[in-house]
Amino acid sequence: MASQVRQVARIVRPQPVIEGAGVRLLRSIGGAALDYLDPFLLLDHFESDDPDDYLAGFPLHPHRGIETVTFMLAGEVEHKDTLGNAGTIGPGDVQWMTAGGGIMHEEMPRPREGRMGGFQLWVNMPAALKMSRPRYQDVAAATIPVVERSDGVRVHVVAGQVDGVRGPVTAIYAEPEYLDVELPARGVFTQAVPRGHAAFAYVYRGSAALGPDGAGGAPAPGDDGVVSAPALVVLGDGDEARVRSGVQGARVLLVSGAPLGEPIARYGPFVMNTGAELEQALRDLRDGTFVWSEERAG
Repeated sequence: MASQVRQVARIVRPQPVIEGAGVRLLRSIGGAALDYLDPFLLLDHFESDDPDDYLAGFPLHPHRGIETVTFMLAGEVEHKDTLGNAGTIGPGDVQWMTAGGGIMHEEMPRPREGRMGGFQLWVNMPAALKMSRPRYQDVAAATIPVVERSDGVRVHVVAGQVDGVRGPVTAIYAEPEYLDVELPARGVFTQAVPRGHAAFAYVYRGSAALGPDGAGGAPAPGDDGVVSAPALVVLGDGDEARVRSGVQGARVLLVSGAPLGEPIARYGPFVMNTGAELEQALRDLRDGTFVWSEERAG
């Protein structure tokens, strides 16, 4: 039986938002246009050469019930958290943080050569793991394999597998695949995606089309039927995703994961299953018992 290429379900244009202490972002998941794509709660794209857009950063703040994935394109982010982790991630690096039952952290941007850019993705956690021990994976660019194909397509494999090459981020419940795909002009990339998994492509350079015939939605002027960056393309179900770049080439995040199918209750940095659990998180924060500990877990 032939594999079914996933069709385009919808196209979301990122909307500008301000978060943290005044950081300007483009949001495509977690906003009015697309609130939730189970298990993905949020996708923010930050990119600027104006320090006023990002230097205020994200001072110390809490998280519970989610995982956050930060992938850097330019500049650096200094990170500190209540697990005792501290460090700096730069271009090509990934920070995968499992907040679990409670963590406080801060993320402070620092430009390189006047530039700052990257993405943050939030992934939901199942009810059974929401109060689990927090975990931090700092993944250096040098450890992220790059698959280079003879047709000029290059794939940075953060999580999942391409051509037998597996990414370094593992042991995540949603079984995510997180690929950064660079395509030359009129390039094509096809990737198997487990049927039933949610999948999206975020076009952040050039232009690209998704789907079996390369028709990716409303055409952009001067480019035959493809979506121009920035744009999030939600894919329907099927066996594989296909990306075709336009005349400018493209760079695309291709992300998929297993849906949880559970109710969600969210309030800012907390994502739980019920309103009562959100109220408990706020009480814990107020009472100084928010941060996960062995004693409380036991």
